[in-house]
Amino acid sequence: MSNIISQKWLLNRRHFLRGLGATVALPLLNAMIPSRAGAAVALDKPRRSVFVYIPNGVNGMTWQVAKSGRDYELSQSLAPLAKHRGDMTIFSGLHHPNGIGQAHVCADTWLTGAKIDAQSARKYENTISVDQIMAGVTEKQTRFPSLELSISSGTGRPLNSTTLAFSRDGVPLPAEDNPRLVFNRLFGEEQGGLAAQRARLGKRRSVLDAVLEDANSLRRQLGDDDRGKLDEYLHSVRDVEQRTERLDAWLDIPKPTVDKNLAAPFQRDVPKSKAGEYWRTMFDLIVLALRTDMTRVVTYMNGSEGNGLAIPEIGITQARHGLSHHNGDPVVLDRLAKSDAFIMEQFAHFLDELAAVKDGDEPLLDRTMILFGSGMSYGHSHCNANLPILLAGGRGLGLKHGQHIDYNKPFLKNGTYTLGYDEWREISGKPKDGKARLSNLMLTMLQKMDIHTEKFVDSLGPISEIV
Repeated sequence: MSNIISQKWLLNRRHFLRGLGATVALPLLNAMIPSRAGAAVALDKPRRSVFVYIPNGVNGMTWQVAKSGRDYELSQSLAPLAKHRGDMTIFSGLHHPNGIGQAHVCADTWLTGAKIDAQSARKYENTISVDQIMAGVTEKQTRFPSLELSISSGTGRPLNSTTLAFSRDGVPLPAEDNPRLVFNRLFGEEQGGLAAQRARLGKRRSVLDAVLEDANSLRRQLGDDDRGKLDEYLHSVRDVEQRTERLDAWLDIPKPTVDKNLAAPFQRDVPKSKAGEYWRTMFDLIVLALRTDMTRVVTYMNGSEGNGLAIPEIGITQARHGLSHHNGDPVVLDRLAKSDAFIMEQFAHFLDELAAVKDGDEPLLDRTMILFGSGMSYGHSHCNANLPILLAGGRGLGLKHGQHIDYNKPFLKNGTYTLGYDEWREISGKPKDGKARLSNLMLTMLQKMDIHTEKFVDSLGPISEIV
């Protein structure tokens, strides 16, 4: 058995999950596999999903993969992923129909596909993100239903979000940007001990009860429109109430004990001025959260549209937003290309770590799907077609990888890319194939998380080439 998880934690957690009626008690550990040859394993294996977002698009001339199918060559920006060619699928031509023509609202809708009219006086309205649909199914098996990480803590502001996760009512869920604080939340002792924490939760329940009582009394006095608004608010209150009950129930289950060597990198604050080290630390934290089964759903904003890191390690002092507004300047475009490649190096490190950890008889990477990409393609003019998207991992969930699926190809002149500036700008402005929807990929992921649905937002069906 892995030395990072204590025996006491495993035993207590098993009894607790039986009480919840959960079908998945624990991640499949070697010690849990029956020693008798041919014995059946009674536990279903965990299914996990991670969503990694980069802001402001990419340099399409160095990102775009030229050849489709399995016999493709990695582009300059994607070259750091060569080791994991067989663990991933690259997509070209995907888009959100509701996202075309949007600017800094891209992160708000990347996982929701919602229509948000940023140009009018309409109120901001979002919908549930795909990760939260997954979390609603996996939450009984884990201490934390989901983990929200970002370059900036909190939720940001409407139309310029710093979180990817949105509740069933479209309410943004706050993200955390400090690895040390996240580690302590996941694995640290409860502040003041269990009694103090339970008292705080009890106080929260009292406040929620009072709010619900007042709201129900007020509801009888409201018109239909105001009742609808109040009901949305009450949904949010009830969500908090359910999370409070879950936290209380898990208080009796000890958190896993993490080896000191594994914990050490998270006991200090990593400055964001050291972009590479900061990103790798966040990725390592995600791996630790997954391997201890503290959660099975994670969102991580590598940067927001208004806050993407400079990378002084490689001499890039401009933030990503500035790089994206290159106006075709070859010098700035070269910096953007180098920034893209550097980010992919950190992402390759993440895949390396997932591949190195065993989840039963499989690498953790094979039990985890990772969607990587952006809600923007050509940042200078805020274009949203031909999104840079790839899906990695999940072979143990039934995904087939090692290919480039290109929805643009039938519409290209001579069926090939020129990889020139004008072509990049043109294919980023308007979708070539209106049926090539990012929601199709998200529907595929939902189904591979064992969620029985045939629709996600405007999806037309799962992507058959990868299943």
